[in-house]
Amino acid sequence: MIVTTTATIEGKKIVRTLGLARGNTIRARHLGKDVMAGLRNLVGGEISEYTKLFAEAREQALDRMIQEARSLGANAVVEVRFSTSMVMTMAAELLVFGTAVVVEDE
Repeated sequence: MIVTTTATIEGKKIVRTLGLARGNTIRARHLGKDVMAGLRNLVGGEISEYTKLFAEAREQALDRMIQEARSLGANAVVEVRFSTSMVMTMAAELLVFGTAVVVEDE
């Protein structure tokens, strides 16, 4: 499966547009990780607990989008974008979406 943020794929032509493909996940923060993040916030630097949490969320959302695109019959997803939003005080949604397409070699 080809996944790209661009509208075109070098060496490929879009022969069919199948529609929206999306995947999401909602992740809650962990109290123990919040304590470590709060301490790290005092001294500065990367909050690796949250970096790891969002990296896992991105991968899960991407996997879900790819699965949906495959179920539509796609072999590529173009114009992929990410979005995040707060669902509640300690939880955030990560959404990834793009256009499911069928591509062939030019």
